[in-house]
Amino acid sequence: MTGTSSPVDDGLWSAIGDPTRRRILDLLLADGGGTASSLSRQLPVTRQGVAKHLDVLDRAGLVRSTTAGREKRCEVDAAQLERAADQLAAVGRTWDRRLQRIKAIAEAIETTRTNDTTRS
Repeated sequence: MTGTSSPVDDGLWSAIGDPTRRRILDLLLADGGGTASSLSRQLPVTRQGVAKHLDVLDRAGLVRSTTAGREKRCEVDAAQLERAADQLAAVGRTWDRRLQRIKAIAEAIETTRTNDTTRS
């Protein structure tokens, strides 16, 4: 996105855009990590479904996994999550500036209309 200090990572935001994946991130942060099995007990998603969501989060760099027996234990990658938060803040600042410009244009149009009505 133009106007931001760093380019927006669409893959990262696609991963975060899914509500189930956001809930998984919340659970991982709250519990300090987890497995597909432990997460599926807290979600209305099967273990296999959670594993697929974890794969997406892993590809986006949002989670790191280590093998624990037959399962992978996943933890949130704090640096990547901070990067996502920084990107969101930058996008927010860009939109704030755009909305301020739109407001200024709307106010100028209203002033012009008021002046035209007053002169008539």
